[in-house]
Amino acid sequence: MAAETFSQSLPQPNVRAFASRRSHVIYRSLQREIVLGMLAPRSALLELELANRFEVSQGTIREALLLLQEEGLVHRMAHRGTVIADCRAEDAEELIRLRHDIECRGVRRAMARRGLALVDDLRHHLAAMQEAATAGDEYLLSVHDRAFHAGLFEQADLPPVQPVLARCLIHAHRFKILHPDQQRDLLETANRHQVIIDAVAAGDAGAAVEALSHHITTIVDFGPSVLGGGA
Repeated sequence: MAAETFSQSLPQPNVRAFASRRSHVIYRSLQREIVLGMLAPRSALLELELANRFEVSQGTIREALLLLQEEGLVHRMAHRGTVIADCRAEDAEELIRLRHDIECRGVRRAMARRGLALVDDLRHHLAAMQEAATAGDEYLLSVHDRAFHAGLFEQADLPPVQPVLARCLIHAHRFKILHPDQQRDLLETANRHQVIIDAVAAGDAGAAVEALSHHITTIVDFGPSVLGGGA
């Protein structure tokens, strides 16, 4: 699986690097429950209860919660515990604006550096999305969807920006999943990526930017245009 509020510090790589394998498993489980709304926005997470549930130490739970904090999915406050982040339209809209700028600039760099070598990886991610969609697994679809976009941007060779994009991706997906009025057929969601692949395969950076721009600005409906103008 792939693995990112700006009011807190940006993700710290050392947290992820030193987290134990068990804490990663717990992190993935809790991430899934938060993204799917099984753990509701603004609800509290108690370390002792989680330690009992997963049969691990509170230290291991703490590592998992720090990983979730990197993504902005929880807020950890000294002497006040851990609370699941809210899922507000205004937050999602600003993160989508940021995502749009990052990805649309990044795809040009990625194509200039890797060219047609990008296509096989993108097709692999699309196939994984289609398989998850056919199985009706909305969370797994979101995992592979994020991997598609993160993998494409990774080739732009802008490492400090990657965790910022990862946070934008997961919050956009979470907002969409938690708001049924924003939903579309799962297979349609997967297949929306084909036009991006086609543009990359054609070596047309302008078309790739246009495809990504339309894709990102139509993930959720915030009105005529999430960019406040023509996208």
